[in-house]
Amino acid sequence: MTTKKVEVQQAVMAADLSYAQKIKDRLREKGILMVNLIGSPGSGKTTLLEKTLGKDGLRAAVIEGDVATDRDAKRIEATGVPSIQINTDGGCHLEANWVDSTIDKLPLDELDIIFVENVGNLVCPAEFDIGEDHKVAISSVPEGPDKPLKYPLLFTEASAVVLTKTDLLPYVPFDLDLYWGDVGKLNPKAKRLDMSCVKGEGLEEWSRILRGWLEEKRNG
Repeated sequence: MTTKKVEVQQAVMAADLSYAQKIKDRLREKGILMVNLIGSPGSGKTTLLEKTLGKDGLRAAVIEGDVATDRDAKRIEATGVPSIQINTDGGCHLEANWVDSTIDKLPLDELDIIFVENVGNLVCPAEFDIGEDHKVAISSVPEGPDKPLKYPLLFTEASAVVLTKTDLLPYVPFDLDLYWGDVGKLNPKAKRLDMSCVKGEGLEEWSRILRGWLEEKRNG
């Protein structure tokens, strides 16, 4: 019974990888960058998007992943950016086949970048390729400095690590050296950002990273 279960899981993951490759091929043709934002509930993913969209000249759209409700999608829609909601009905991550069925509903000829805000979770979303060019790990100061070593796959796979809500550092016990030291051990090549959306700190560097990734994709 265990062997059969493993075989089924492998078949499902293999099928999803084919969808992921299909997405990569389609977006490569269009010259569109896809960025997969992964973090805990409340880590600041949606707020980061609100501060990013429409601010730097990049033509963007957002795919919102949530277990239930469309509240985050409505926040994104308020920015004037195209947004599509995917509810997983209990699933802990988005899957490539769902994203594949969604992207054609976006105005692809008018886009530079698609952000995917994955389901709030530090484990499952890191395990699945949904066709993105880059995964971004997002964690916040109130969550504590121990997240990189507790959830190593995400921080190892991420092209960038964003520490949000740094304006709370004077009020919350947080060992910044420990946090970034652990990130460095797991993934020394990852780009690192200290971010405060409240104060606007880190947003210019975030924009530079996105533009650099887009240029690399289109020129590569």
